[in-house]
Amino acid sequence: MESVFRAAVDEAKSGNDHVIATVIRTSGSTPQKSGAKLLVRKDGSGVGTLGGGCVEGDIWFAARQLLKRGGSAEMRDYELNEELAAQDGLICGGTMYFLIDPVRSDDKTSNSYGEFAEEVVAAYEGGAPVAIVNIVVAPEGSGLTVGSRMLVRENGATSGSLGDEKLESVSAQQARDLMALGKNDYVVADTGVEYYIEAYTTPPTLVIAGGGHVSKALAPIAKSVGFRLFIIDDREEFANAERFPEAEIVQVGEYETVLQELPINANSFIVIATRGHRYDDAALASALKTPASYVGLLGSKRKTILIYEDLLKRGFTLDELRRTRSPIGLDVGARTPEEIAISIMAEILMFRLGGSGGVLKLDERLIQAAVKNAAKAEEPVSAD
Repeated sequence: MESVFRAAVDEAKSGNDHVIATVIRTSGSTPQKSGAKLLVRKDGSGVGTLGGGCVEGDIWFAARQLLKRGGSAEMRDYELNEELAAQDGLICGGTMYFLIDPVRSDDKTSNSYGEFAEEVVAAYEGGAPVAIVNIVVAPEGSGLTVGSRMLVRENGATSGSLGDEKLESVSAQQARDLMALGKNDYVVADTGVEYYIEAYTTPPTLVIAGGGHVSKALAPIAKSVGFRLFIIDDREEFANAERFPEAEIVQVGEYETVLQELPINANSFIVIATRGHRYDDAALASALKTPASYVGLLGSKRKTILIYEDLLKRGFTLDELRRTRSPIGLDVGARTPEEIAISIMAEILMFRLGGSGGVLKLDERLIQAAVKNAAKAEEPVSAD
């Protein structure tokens, strides 16, 4: 999405009309989820993706038509039936909902998308988080308009207008609640109005305290799923760019000091994996003083209990200790550093994305349904 907003800033500065198409909601199995974006220029070129195939092609065409004929933003739904999915080699059976939003060079209102995009890019680069609220369904007679948008800042200040003060107040608070992890939400209000909230902050950052074997295995996995990476160790041979080429920051120093100096925010995830109890204790104590949403400690249950006892003696509260996830990782029976690294990253993704950590395997009821359907398909057709 960052590339789409950067392109939107460039298009706005150049005075070029364009369209932003966004997946605002999905149901069932779909090639892209809520938040996916595509920018379509007048010349037909674009940035971003909605999942490819016939879905993207049709929305792309609709965006170009909207640019040609004029008109305001519109919402569309796209049902991926078996025939359409098969055309693209997909196995999908869901519905995707899109907001197709034209951005025109003559838009001089206070809710200019180009100006909003500039603040989103600043948030990605480390500035304060922001959110955009878009009206996507406006009940008849409400006086609201599909495509009306409002930018919400971390301090509660807003730009733009949704056309209703009460709606703006409620949605602004909802937007601020989503900012920490840069999440989005589709809201259906009691009044019938429906709106989509997108929050933006820095990319998720994994901070690893300790440069040992597990950390070395964890770094490329984190990088592959879009995390920035910070590495800390008090030994230069374990904290250097050659050992961690994926890292944006590699810092040698005392854990308790460096953790307070790094640019850590709510979208940061800290893993404590140092070489011993004393260092783990110091690193964890410092990590709990940061705004990071996730703090995990590598080690046995016995070590965890001993460190918790030490921290309680130093004045940490029970609620602060409960912020720590230790022993860290999902229970996959991991033994090697590489296996442990996978279990740790799996838990971090579960925490960040809101998963349950459960097994996705089909239950017996659905398997039996497949057996029944297969049997029906093999029954001979009567000649009568």
